Amino acid sequence: MKINRRIGWWIVWVILASAPAAAQARIKLITLPVRERVEIQLDNPSATLVEEERIIPLVKGENQADFSWANTQIDPSTILFRVIAPVGEKNIDVQVLSVSYPPNEASLVWAIAASDSGSARVRISYILGNLDKSFSYRAVAARDESALTLYQYIRLENLANEEFGSTGLWAGFGKRFLRPIGINETKEILMEKFQNVPVRKTYTCDPQEFGYIDPAQKKLRVPMHYVLKNDKADNLGSAALPFGKVRIFIAGSGADQATTFLGEDWGRFTPIDDEMRLYLGVAQDVVVKRTIERNEKIRVAGHLFNRDIIVKYEIQNFKDKPITLDVWENARLIRDEVGGDNGRDVQWDLGDQTNFDGGLDNQKSTFDKLLFHVPLPARDQDGKAQTITRKLHLIVKNEW
Repeated sequence: MKINRRIGWWIVWVILASAPAAAQARIKLITLPVRERVEIQLDNPSATLVEEERIIPLVKGENQADFSWANTQIDPSTILFRVIAPVGEKNIDVQVLSVSYPPNEASLVWAIAASDSGSARVRISYILGNLDKSFSYRAVAARDESALTLYQYIRLENLANEEFGSTGLWAGFGKRFLRPIGINETKEILMEKFQNVPVRKTYTCDPQEFGYIDPAQKKLRVPMHYVLKNDKADNLGSAALPFGKVRIFIAGSGADQATTFLGEDWGRFTPIDDEMRLYLGVAQDVVVKRTIERNEKIRVAGHLFNRDIIVKYEIQNFKDKPITLDVWENARLIRDEVGGDNGRDVQWDLGDQTNFDGGLDNQKSTFDKLLFHVPLPARDQDGKAQTITRKLHLIVKNEW
């Protein structure tokens, strides 16, 4: 450890010939005990907690311990000092009497009283800046895309101008790791490997979120996603999944089992029992044409009216296997699309011409966001796709 940014203990014996006997019991030995143990906790998103233990020699009477952090990113307001226990056969009593801050120095001095000469184990903790962490993932899907293996990594970047030897690292969940951390070092550690995680491949159209791939032809964009659930039943669920970049691969079919890169996405923070959705790109072989088939006003009283709207979807699946398309719509945006935004919340009912399989998905739909599912057959042997027509019949109520 460099002198100009050391974190150390100095204990000195000041012998003054003219001083009384009590003063001669003060000690300040020029020694730098090595760290016996270091723990770094990375569970807080904005602060890194460091705890280190050292064994310091003491003499009977008053001792001084000087802790300095020149050029090191320590928050001095967070430094705590505790005596854990005496070391050795002597059961000495050790107490911290006071703490002082030398002027114009990045250091502080503790006055420590010992009932007898000996050694004591002490613990010092502090918040350390510029020791940053981030998370990333590698997702490798099985060839049939029914499951994947998820690798979770933590990445440490040490710009704190301090180095640590064998250090215990904990991210607030998962395993604890014992690793050295050098100055200006960036280190990536595999935290967990989750195998056989069930995954759903979804195809979704949503005019609000994804828009049109061909506005002139009224053709919607159809993104593909892998969706996995963070729960025990799906071989996850031991902790929330932190936000991080996910690189996505699919297993090969050859003997060498080489993987193919599919893309990357940012996995959002995913609590236990929630879902993570990973973007795979836009499906070019699923075509969804969306048109407004009906837009009529039905007078209720005075200037008050209901609006009768039918949105038609003509859907084709050119894949060689059947899929299910998720269709999202926003009732307020449909109202604004056909009649303009009047600034009011939308009141709506489903009309009797809505013909989606299974009707509205009541578990995932909200006050104004509607979800429907459309099973689509595979293309035929000649490569032709059947056109599936579905309609959303919406009655928007009490407009003016």
